[in-house]
Amino acid sequence: ELEKLGLRDDVDLHVYEVPVEYQTVQRLIPALWKKHSPQVSSCKGLSGQVAVGPCHRGGGLGRLDNCRFCPGSQCCVEGGPECIDSIIDMDTVCKRVSALGLDVTVTIYAGRY
Repeated sequence: ELEKLGLRDDVDLHVYEVPVEYQTVQRLIPALWKKHSPQVSSCKGLSGQVAVGPCHRGGGLGRLDNCRFCPGSQCCVEGGPECIDSIIDMDTVCKRVSALGLDVTVTIYAGRY
């Protein structure tokens, strides 16, 4: 949907469909970061909402992925920090997107990284 909205000419948007598989994510996401060096990254599921997070936690998984796998440590990134905080004011992001009158719902969500 972001591709359809059209962004400014100086915004370089890359959209990828990433399977819900821990091992694929652990391999693919670092490669994409290395390739694109993004200033902002967003992960959107199929729920019809965009969830932005002020903080993402590294542990407490416990659910099986699409391959019926879950890391034994229940950590997204082994040895990673307990929490990654964003420097972006997520309340302002939500308010500004809502003010645009787009057919997009933005919510705040403290997810897992």
